[in-house]
Amino acid sequence: MRYYTDEHEWIDVEGDIATVGITEYAQGQLGDIVFVELPEVGALIQQGKDAAVVESVKAASDVYAPITGEITEVNPALEEDPALVNTSPEDGGWFFKMTIAAEAELDALMDEDGYKAFLEDL
Repeated sequence: MRYYTDEHEWIDVEGDIATVGITEYAQGQLGDIVFVELPEVGALIQQGKDAAVVESVKAASDVYAPITGEITEVNPALEEDPALVNTSPEDGGWFFKMTIAAEAELDALMDEDGYKAFLEDL
């Protein structure tokens, strides 16, 4: 199941692991991405706290943890090719994977229809 945040992150949940990235909308707002700073594997990240940084030709922006959990994997492809976030933001351009510490936190996130409605209000 895919969820979205009001900070334009997406989170795919498979079992007890969540994959996190930024949305098509977010990468469009950032412009050409030139660098991505990923979290350390093993780091414990609280929901809403800084987890990664993405830098574009326009600005640097934080990527926040949509839920609380432990970082289990980062996307090594982004170190070689940060522009992957532009070309495949909601697939190959994922940032990190994490455990799900509190499944109830998912309830506060939007589903795809909720996110589409959120974008229409911007």
